Amino acid sequence: MPEARRLALAMAEPKGRRRFLLGWSAWRRAHQAVAARCRAAKRAAGRALGGEGPPEVAAVAPEEASLTDEQWALVRPLLPPQRGGTGRPPNDHRAVLGGILWVARTGSSWREMPEEYGKWETAYRRHELWAKQGLWQRILRALGEEDLPGPATKKHN
Repeated sequence: MPEARRLALAMAEPKGRRRFLLGWSAWRRAHQAVAARCRAAKRAAGRALGGEGPPEVAAVAPEEASLTDEQWALVRPLLPPQRGGTGRPPNDHRAVLGGILWVARTGSSWREMPEEYGKWETAYRRHELWAKQGLWQRILRALGEEDLPGPATKKHN
Protein backbone atom coordinates (compact mmCIF):
# COMPACT_ATOMS: atom_id res chain seq x y z
CA MET A 1 0.00 0.00 0.00
CA PRO A 2 2.73 2.56 0.80
CA GLU A 3 4.32 1.88 -2.58
CA ALA A 4 1.01 2.46 -4.39
CA ARG A 5 0.57 5.72 -2.46
CA ARG A 6 4.11 6.79 -3.36
CA LEU A 7 3.44 6.09 -7.04
CA ALA A 8 0.16 8.01 -6.99
CA LEU A 9 1.85 11.01 -5.36
CA ALA A 10 4.71 10.80 -7.88
CA MET A 11 2.22 11.30 -10.72
CA ALA A 12 1.39 14.76 -9.31
CA GLU A 13 5.06 15.85 -9.36
CA PRO A 14 6.71 17.82 -12.18
CA LYS A 15 7.96 15.73 -15.11
CA GLY A 16 11.66 15.56 -14.09
CA ARG A 17 10.93 14.66 -10.48
CA ARG A 18 8.22 12.17 -11.55
CA ARG A 19 10.69 10.39 -13.86
CA PHE A 20 13.19 10.13 -10.99
CA LEU A 21 10.60 8.80 -8.50
CA LEU A 22 9.22 6.22 -10.93
CA GLY A 23 12.73 5.07 -11.85
CA TRP A 24 13.68 4.79 -8.20
CA SER A 25 10.53 2.79 -7.48
CA ALA A 26 11.31 0.36 -10.30
CA TRP A 27 14.89 -0.05 -9.03
CA ARG A 28 13.66 -0.62 -5.46
CA ARG A 29 11.16 -3.32 -6.50
CA ALA A 30 13.86 -5.07 -8.56
CA HIS A 31 16.26 -4.91 -5.61
CA GLN A 32 13.61 -6.34 -3.27
CA ALA A 33 12.93 -9.18 -5.73
CA VAL A 34 16.63 -10.10 -5.82
CA ALA A 35 16.81 -10.01 -2.01
CA ALA A 36 13.71 -12.23 -1.76
CA ARG A 37 15.25 -14.77 -4.15
CA CYS A 38 18.49 -14.80 -2.14
CA ARG A 39 16.59 -15.35 1.13
CA ALA A 40 14.58 -18.19 -0.42
CA ALA A 41 17.76 -19.83 -1.76
CA LYS A 42 19.43 -19.53 1.64
CA ARG A 43 16.44 -21.12 3.38
CA ALA A 44 16.36 -23.92 0.79
CA ALA A 45 20.09 -24.57 1.25
CA GLY A 46 19.59 -24.68 5.02
CA ARG A 47 16.80 -27.25 4.66
CA ALA A 48 18.91 -29.33 2.28
CA LEU A 49 21.72 -29.41 4.86
CA GLY A 50 19.35 -30.46 7.62
CA GLY A 51 19.13 -26.99 9.16
CA GLU A 52 22.89 -26.59 9.50
CA GLY A 53 24.92 -23.67 8.20
CA PRO A 54 27.01 -23.68 5.06
CA PRO A 55 29.61 -26.48 4.83
CA GLU A 56 32.61 -24.17 5.19
CA VAL A 57 31.30 -23.00 8.56
CA ALA A 58 31.00 -26.53 9.91
CA ALA A 59 34.59 -27.27 8.84
CA VAL A 60 35.99 -25.14 11.71
CA ALA A 61 35.48 -27.04 14.96
CA PRO A 62 33.66 -25.15 17.74
CA GLU A 63 35.78 -27.06 20.29
CA GLU A 64 38.63 -24.72 19.36
CA ALA A 65 37.03 -22.00 21.48
CA SER A 66 35.22 -23.82 24.26
CA LEU A 67 36.21 -22.62 27.70
CA THR A 68 37.28 -25.25 30.19
CA ASP A 69 35.85 -25.01 33.71
CA GLU A 70 39.25 -23.80 34.95
CA GLN A 71 39.39 -21.04 32.31
CA TRP A 72 35.82 -20.03 33.09
CA ALA A 73 36.68 -19.81 36.80
CA LEU A 74 39.50 -17.37 35.93
CA VAL A 75 37.39 -15.19 33.65
CA ARG A 76 34.00 -15.19 35.42
CA PRO A 77 34.95 -12.71 38.17
CA LEU A 78 36.05 -10.19 35.53
CA LEU A 79 32.69 -10.12 33.75
CA PRO A 80 29.82 -7.81 34.67
CA PRO A 81 26.88 -9.40 36.47
CA GLN A 82 24.43 -11.25 34.25
CA ARG A 83 21.19 -9.27 33.99
CA GLY A 84 17.91 -11.05 34.24
CA GLY A 85 14.62 -11.28 36.03
CA THR A 86 12.39 -9.23 33.77
CA GLY A 87 12.24 -8.82 30.02
CA ARG A 88 14.22 -10.79 27.50
CA PRO A 89 16.39 -13.58 28.96
CA PRO A 90 20.07 -12.63 29.02
CA ASN A 91 22.63 -14.21 26.73
CA ASP A 92 24.95 -16.40 28.78
CA HIS A 93 28.37 -14.75 29.17
CA ARG A 94 30.14 -18.10 28.87
CA ALA A 95 28.50 -18.97 25.54
CA VAL A 96 29.03 -15.48 24.10
CA LEU A 97 32.66 -15.41 25.26
CA GLY A 98 33.16 -18.81 23.61
CA GLY A 99 31.83 -17.35 20.35
CA ILE A 100 34.13 -14.33 20.57
CA LEU A 101 37.10 -16.60 21.23
CA TRP A 102 36.05 -18.86 18.33
CA VAL A 103 36.13 -15.87 15.96
CA ALA A 104 39.47 -14.65 17.35
CA ARG A 105 41.15 -18.06 17.30
CA THR A 106 39.94 -19.19 13.89
CA GLY A 107 40.16 -15.85 12.10
CA SER A 108 36.65 -16.43 10.72
CA SER A 109 34.11 -13.71 10.24
CA TRP A 110 31.47 -12.95 12.85
CA ARG A 111 28.74 -14.29 10.58
CA GLU A 112 30.43 -17.70 10.46
CA MET A 113 30.29 -18.12 14.25
CA PRO A 114 28.53 -21.42 15.13
CA GLU A 115 24.99 -21.04 16.43
CA GLU A 116 25.82 -22.90 19.63
CA TYR A 117 27.42 -19.67 20.85
CA GLY A 118 24.29 -17.62 20.18
CA LYS A 119 23.75 -14.87 17.65
CA TRP A 120 26.85 -13.43 16.04
CA GLU A 121 25.43 -9.92 16.43
CA THR A 122 25.31 -10.36 20.20
CA ALA A 123 28.90 -11.62 20.33
CA TYR A 124 30.05 -8.77 18.10
CA ARG A 125 28.33 -6.09 20.20
CA ARG A 126 29.58 -7.58 23.45
CA HIS A 127 33.14 -7.80 22.11
CA GLU A 128 32.98 -4.16 21.02
CA LEU A 129 31.67 -3.12 24.45
CA TRP A 130 34.24 -5.17 26.36
CA ALA A 131 37.09 -3.89 24.15
CA LYS A 132 35.96 -0.29 24.69
CA GLN A 133 35.85 -0.87 28.46
CA GLY A 134 39.30 -2.53 28.47
CA LEU A 135 37.73 -5.77 29.68
CA TRP A 136 38.73 -7.76 26.57
CA GLN A 137 42.46 -7.32 27.30
CA ARG A 138 41.94 -8.37 30.93
CA ILE A 139 40.09 -11.49 29.74
CA LEU A 140 42.93 -12.37 27.36
CA ARG A 141 45.49 -11.82 30.14
CA ALA A 142 43.51 -14.09 32.49
CA LEU A 143 43.45 -16.79 29.80
CA GLY A 144 47.15 -16.31 29.03
CA GLU A 145 46.38 -15.33 25.44
CA GLU A 146 47.61 -11.73 25.30
CA ASP A 147 49.13 -12.38 21.88
CA LEU A 148 45.82 -13.60 20.43
CA PRO A 149 44.79 -11.23 17.65
CA GLY A 150 41.40 -9.75 18.41
CA PRO A 151 38.47 -10.56 16.17
CA ALA A 152 38.06 -8.33 13.17
CA THR A 153 36.15 -5.24 14.14
CA LYS A 154 34.07 -5.11 10.97
CA LYS A 155 30.69 -6.82 11.23
CA HIS A 156 30.62 -7.87 7.59
CA ASN A 157 33.95 -9.69 7.36
